Amino acid sequence: WNLISVIIFILLFSIMVIKTFPLLEKKYIYPVKYSDEVLFYCNEYNLDANLVFSVIKTESSFNERAESEKGAKGLMQITDNTAEYIAKLLGVIEYDVYLPKTNIRFGCFYLRLLLDKFGSEKTALCAYNAGEGNVAKWLKNNQYSIDGVELSFIPYKETEEYIRKIYKSWAKYEKLYGNILDKSKKFE
Repeated sequence: WNLISVIIFILLFSIMVIKTFPLLEKKYIYPVKYSDEVLFYCNEYNLDANLVFSVIKTESSFNERAESEKGAKGLMQITDNTAEYIAKLLGVIEYDVYLPKTNIRFGCFYLRLLLDKFGSEKTALCAYNAGEGNVAKWLKNNQYSIDGVELSFIPYKETEEYIRKIYKSWAKYEKLYGNILDKSKKFE
């Protein structure tokens, strides 16, 4: 009977873990923190919210005070130069790039700008990570791009890894949340 009891316990425990793992994944691994701001600016700039949550997760792991070695700040890791450029385009005079609402607004605006400029998700995401100037050069080099629109090879390992992480997170967010722009859905 002890063996049967152990087997039953293991089975029940396994079922419990399988049933609760997606909830734990949502809360701890793939959260949707700052969802009001993300959803608002995704609607404003016609972006996929799952993509934006993936960018935030990859850039800062939802740490609003995050700062990179290169000086990128906040949730979506905006550099001072990029923030200044975006603020000018948006007509914003005073801002704090660490404020989640500002950072998400600037990050979403910039991502939309890059998508419109480059016409390719992957290329725009490379530009978000490696800079517009670098990506523009890569697109002109037939070692990196066959058609001048899509990158066939990413010369920066960091950017290649960044793209891999974004697409992995994006797929996971899609699986866990579906179309999270549907505001009637609960995020818990």
